[in-house]
Amino acid sequence: MSGRARGAARSGASASCSRRDALRALAASIAAAASGATGCARRAPDGRIEASLWFAYGGKNREVLLSLIDKFHREQGRYRIDAVYQGDYFEALAKLRTALAARAAPALTHVVGEVVPYLAEAGVLEPLDRFLGAPGAGHADLDVVEALGQAGTFVGGGERPLVCLPFNRSTPIAYYNRDVFRELGLSPPSTWDELRAAAARLVVRDGVGTRRWGFECPIDWWFWAALVGQAGGELLGPDGAPAFGGEAGVRALRFWQTLVHEDRTMKPPPGRDYNAWQVTNTDFLSGRVAMIWTSTAFLRYLEENAGQAGAGKFEVGAAPLPRDVRSSVPTGGTMFVMPRGAAPAAQEAAFAFLRWMMQPSQANAWATRTGYMPVSRRGLEELTRGGYYAAHPNDRVAVDQLAHAAPWPWSPDLFRVQREAVQPRLEEAVLAQRDAAETLSEAVRVARER
Repeated sequence: MSGRARGAARSGASASCSRRDALRALAASIAAAASGATGCARRAPDGRIEASLWFAYGGKNREVLLSLIDKFHREQGRYRIDAVYQGDYFEALAKLRTALAARAAPALTHVVGEVVPYLAEAGVLEPLDRFLGAPGAGHADLDVVEALGQAGTFVGGGERPLVCLPFNRSTPIAYYNRDVFRELGLSPPSTWDELRAAAARLVVRDGVGTRRWGFECPIDWWFWAALVGQAGGELLGPDGAPAFGGEAGVRALRFWQTLVHEDRTMKPPPGRDYNAWQVTNTDFLSGRVAMIWTSTAFLRYLEENAGQAGAGKFEVGAAPLPRDVRSSVPTGGTMFVMPRGAAPAAQEAAFAFLRWMMQPSQANAWATRTGYMPVSRRGLEELTRGGYYAAHPNDRVAVDQLAHAAPWPWSPDLFRVQREAVQPRLEEAVLAQRDAAETLSEAVRVARER
């Protein structure tokens, strides 16, 4: 094992312990907070009922969200949303844990989809059905795209009490340097074999080094889940026990290993989570790699930065992920949830904002200005009829992929096995060429531990 791989293994073990401690602390916090407590809603200086909203991103997405909140305030005079930045997704989740323990959770927040079953089964999320059943609330204005809502995101999600609504929702997609592809006469690969062949054509060697890599992808649970689905596997077995795709999961890991070590066409980005994602984006924009997989969430960022002369100006293309035995992608991003414990008036304000955000105007503004997908079905139809996707074909890719979206299992252990059992082992398996079957067998053993 190389020194870098040993370092990755040590950091993986440390990260695993840290995540395990965080998850156990979250469980303890939730147990303490499950009974909840309500107080009086705050009022803003202008007399409006105030609800707190915790959110978890910066940059352009933050600007867009805050502009929509300002619009909400202008359009009505009863409610005010107090939006507070809480770091990235995982930092925000840790702060939510602390707030639950202190019975000081916000009226509204958003969390990664995989953690929703855990929070719901722990009993700390407000069922949204009771707000929908209120006089005048109705269901018509929550006409969400099914694959992005609770019903489509989780197996059996539509049969459970509604506890979440879609917010910044995404799928992984392929991005490619359209100028380089055009120069080489290449089309975006539609199969794994075509991906290998295209990556080999795209590589530019410089002596013993590599001046341009063919392909790059964060070595991350989300993209591995996509590969597992494409290879025909499921994350959980028929009995609900962790299976991690069985032979398909092994095939997915070996595919990465082949691209990195045998073909030497895939540049492995260092680090985990958002560091690896940012490295991948930077390599693509700088011309060090010609084709990447990342989230549709980065669509507008990549298009705008690749279009600047200082970045080595080129045209960005987007394409669906290639298939193996079938087409398959996971959905990602976050869901709006309402933690239990806020004052009834604050909950009223929070849900009023939720209903407003689900409407076509807001859903489309969010999607077209960020790259995330529109969550309103009527809004999606409006964009299509109005010619938006004809003028912006890259935006259409993730929407079209929803036909092949694989729902997540509704398992309270889903987030734990992701963060504790699988994610820490992926980088070591790929970079150090650890046996793929052995790696996933170990992950299954860890996932079954309580």
